[in-house]
Amino acid sequence: MKVLLIYNPFSGNGSFKNNLDYILEQFNKNNMDLVIYRLNDNETIQERIACLNTKEYSKILIAGGDGTINQVVNAMMKCDVNLPIGIYPVGTANDYASYFNLPKNIPKLTQILLGDNFTYSDIGLANDKYFINVASLGFLVDISQKTDKKLKDNMGVFAYYLKGIEEFPNIRPFDVTITSDSLNITESIYFMLVMNGSSAGGFKKLSLGSSINDGLFNVFLFKEAPFKDLMFLLFKILNGSHVDSPTITYFQTSDLLIESDANVGTDLDGEIGSDFPISLTNITRKLKIITANNDERHHPKGKNITEKDMEKYIEKREIS
Repeated sequence: MKVLLIYNPFSGNGSFKNNLDYILEQFNKNNMDLVIYRLNDNETIQERIACLNTKEYSKILIAGGDGTINQVVNAMMKCDVNLPIGIYPVGTANDYASYFNLPKNIPKLTQILLGDNFTYSDIGLANDKYFINVASLGFLVDISQKTDKKLKDNMGVFAYYLKGIEEFPNIRPFDVTITSDSLNITESIYFMLVMNGSSAGGFKKLSLGSSINDGLFNVFLFKEAPFKDLMFLLFKILNGSHVDSPTITYFQTSDLLIESDANVGTDLDGEIGSDFPISLTNITRKLKIITANNDERHHPKGKNITEKDMEKYIEKREIS
């Protein structure tokens, strides 16, 4: 069987290409024909996915960050391609991949991606666009889209933090109306997160209670508040104690409608998002993500696979 590897040469520091020969060798040793595709833009990847003969391929590997995975998954959904996905997390933050606790070491990760174990993952649909990890709007979106790429390449997620500090004095609230089965509210907020995964922008403890395959979004509204309260909130976000903060409205839902007249940015996994009104739907257990263990052994409440789990799996593969 063939394996398609889609890699983004511009993700992270661009060094992933130095591993291509090693990865190709490992797949060849396991009698898998690795087909490598260099990502150029969203339009060409959709063309590549559309002409893919799924009977010839066993899996799709993606080397890039959240934005790259987002592009590939959107192309797969629109072309009705349902193959397991393996991830080489080589972007800036790699928030989606971090949920699965994948090793950063290329040889160890390659051993996992050679296997057939997988974890199911929900995805979100925002109007006509899909997202894997987070849909956001407001102040955080402006930070992400204004952060210089060279700075991100050199400093990683710290580039977002620096840009956030720079832009903080310019933060302005806006009104948003939320309609869902769990909550109906009109609120003045600074930004909003609809989480499928557990981290965003490198903040690892942003949504600790998230489960990638429970059919629910974790929704956070960061409400208008005095400046000093926002500074305290930032520290709470860093240690994961922000959910009970009076400056946050938090709830879970599988569907919601977001309406606003404000001219604010929207974002899906680091890519430009949808226009208001935004209807969001959770599509349950739609993706198969290759992991060290099978789904039934993956914790159902968002607890990541441990490093020991991965080491045991890799040892078994090397012995066999």
